[in-house]
Amino acid sequence: MDRHKAIILAVAVLAGGTVGVRPAAAQTFQNYHCADGTNFIVGFYDYDKRAFVQIDGASLPLKKRVTLSGARYSGAGITLKIGKAGTTMQHLKRPVTACALVERT
Repeated sequence: MDRHKAIILAVAVLAGGTVGVRPAAAQTFQNYHCADGTNFIVGFYDYDKRAFVQIDGASLPLKKRVTLSGARYSGAGITLKIGKAGTTMQHLKRPVTACALVERT
């Protein structure tokens, strides 16, 4: 009888280990090219409100800010605005520049 209980316990532990596995979080990466020649990548994750920007060889998280329409993210001298009218970025002390999403082929 002890052997039978051990087998049932082993099966229950193995089955329980696969039940607790969560699927990978959804993520979106977008490539942008700006009018001033700046290129950057933005990553969005479902579980996080921040935007993760890779620009000039550095990865920076940008906090989501309050806005009336669209989305605005800023931090570390970078402001990224994504709206119906288009996307703009202000990087460090450079002027605000228009950016376009680069379509992947």
